Amino acid sequence: MAVKTYVQQYAPVPTALDALPQPPAGFTGREDDLAFILSALDPGRADGPAVVVLSGWGGVGKTTLAYASGHAAQKRDWYTGVLLVDLHGYDAYPAQAEDALEALLRSLGVRPEHLPPPGAGREALYRSQLNARQEAGERLLVVADNASAVAQVQPLLPPGHHGMLVTSRHRLTGLGRMRTVNSLQPEDAVALLEAALKNNDPDDVRVEQEPEAAERVASACGYLPLALQITAALLAQDPGQSLAERAAALGDAEGILDGLNDGERSLRTMFDQSLERLTPQEQDLFRLLSLNPGPDIATPAATVLADQPQAATERLLARLAASHLIERTPEVRGRWQMHDLLRAYAHEQAEAAKGRGRVPHRRYDQARGRLIGYYVKHAEAADTHLDPPGSPVSSRFQDRGQALVWFDAERENLVALAHTSPQTGLNLGFALGSYLRWRRRFQDLVVVRALALHACQTLQNTGDEVGAWSNLGAALTGVRRFDEAVRAQRTALDLFQRAGDTRGRAAGAWINLGVALGELRRFDEAVRAQQTALDLHRQTGDMHGQASAWNNLGLALGELRRFDEAVHAHQTALDLHRQTGGTHGQATAWNNLGTAYRGVGRFDEAVAAGRRAVEMLSAVQDWFRAGEAWGEVAATLSVAGAPPSQVREAWEQSATAYTKADADEEAAASRTRADAVEASEEHPPAESQPPSEGMPIPENG
Repeated sequence: MAVKTYVQQYAPVPTALDALPQPPAGFTGREDDLAFILSALDPGRADGPAVVVLSGWGGVGKTTLAYASGHAAQKRDWYTGVLLVDLHGYDAYPAQAEDALEALLRSLGVRPEHLPPPGAGREALYRSQLNARQEAGERLLVVADNASAVAQVQPLLPPGHHGMLVTSRHRLTGLGRMRTVNSLQPEDAVALLEAALKNNDPDDVRVEQEPEAAERVASACGYLPLALQITAALLAQDPGQSLAERAAALGDAEGILDGLNDGERSLRTMFDQSLERLTPQEQDLFRLLSLNPGPDIATPAATVLADQPQAATERLLARLAASHLIERTPEVRGRWQMHDLLRAYAHEQAEAAKGRGRVPHRRYDQARGRLIGYYVKHAEAADTHLDPPGSPVSSRFQDRGQALVWFDAERENLVALAHTSPQTGLNLGFALGSYLRWRRRFQDLVVVRALALHACQTLQNTGDEVGAWSNLGAALTGVRRFDEAVRAQRTALDLFQRAGDTRGRAAGAWINLGVALGELRRFDEAVRAQQTALDLHRQTGDMHGQASAWNNLGLALGELRRFDEAVHAHQTALDLHRQTGGTHGQATAWNNLGTAYRGVGRFDEAVAAGRRAVEMLSAVQDWFRAGEAWGEVAATLSVAGAPPSQVREAWEQSATAYTKADADEEAAASRTRADAVEASEEHPPAESQPPSEGMPIPENG
């Protein structure tokens, strides 16, 4: 009897050490991120394990960056293989560490029957397998994608000289070197869009034909790689759609997330996954933050929204930031910002919550009311520190400096909030005026003054309408719309006349009218307007108003070359400002007195007056006016025949002050004048040139 014995010899289980996909078409703009990651993965470094955690909000391109980094490291022959595991951290059922270990062990060639049960034994086998690879001269890179918790990753950390890349929408601390992945730069976003379109159709030239529309599409996508990839897919499905049409569709803020869904990928779905990982309190605050009208929010304002103690609100904000649903504002501690697409999503969520019944709807309305009240009360309190000297000030801010710091931080929020309702526009239209004028934000000033006027008319508030017209006229003067400014001031004066108020507030309108007339070079009319204002302020005993009228009267007289009278006017303004204690008013009077002194040939006194103005303006950090005052000094030195080095130095000081005020155009003009003086030193002109004029400073009523 013949017996045949069949022996089945199992081949070695294959390993999967080349599982890293290629990055998608259009990968670009990550040079700094790649350099950081590669420096951490470099086998030559000796400062700890080669572990990098890439965090960022959904769709920002973390996985793609991890793939690109892995390939770049392999090209440098740093790794003999790559292990890839998707932890599905934001799915309904995230992978557990023991499941990830099983997948990694299978990739390392461990047969199923040799797998230990979940627990410490499985982790020990994983480490021993990697140690054996190290002894054999291999170096592996483990890529753990889509982690949502440290517990998912901790057991997967490789021993020895192996490396690891982790991607997560959370900041997973304690694992390795951390890197936040942000949106692309605008030019890189456009390049990604173009590459993705050409990947679908090499003949697609829409980006080349519509570069401006391509930039608008990229902007509407928030420079987010996933949003750009989805948009490219939608454009590929509709080859006849122009980029301009697509940009217009995406520009609809109410439906932008609807436009970022290609049937397979949806930005809203990704955001839903992140939101579901939050606690109910965190979710609630995320929705409430959409009620803030501006680009960022301070912790105290968020505390008002949440209606909780500040410490509790700070903890919630920190957890939202750890989830990358909000970000800390890098420039200022204690402020938080949200990407535009996340803001649109938060607004959707808030509207959905309000739609669940009267109680949540009332709760959100109350939160909005609290926030508006917070901003308005603080703006009105800060404004008191910018009022004329002697006026009562709020204890909410210590001094003018602190009030200005708050205004600077909240300016965009306040201007945006002024659009939300007539009453809010009215309140902020008056409360922001002095600050915006101080910072020379004249475009914003026109906006809030126009909103205040519209609110007065809408609310039939005739008592404030007159002042709103005058305020708008002063703002229009700031943006050089002088004819409109004159019409606004005359409207205000007509309304004052009808109301029987020919003194008091009417005097301010006369001052502002005179300033606008002076800008139109109607100097005789300007003189009469300022004299009228002066008479009215005398009748009411308003010394600050008298000082302003004298100052502006002196400017008009100087333009008429009545310099002796101008000197008297500015000297009187200076004396009155001294009595009221107004540092800024004194500085303005000193500057303009120097101009008048120059007109009568009293050059030494003119230079001394100008330097005094510079000193006082610098003390209150009014750098724009300090730049103007240095220009006055330079003009006087030039007329007086001072050494060119002194003239040049004054213009350079003017440029420096303007630079501190972020007035780039004015700073460049002063530098040009300084350069011209330097050139004239080397090559004196055949005939002397008239000096550049300085910049007298008017005062609003």
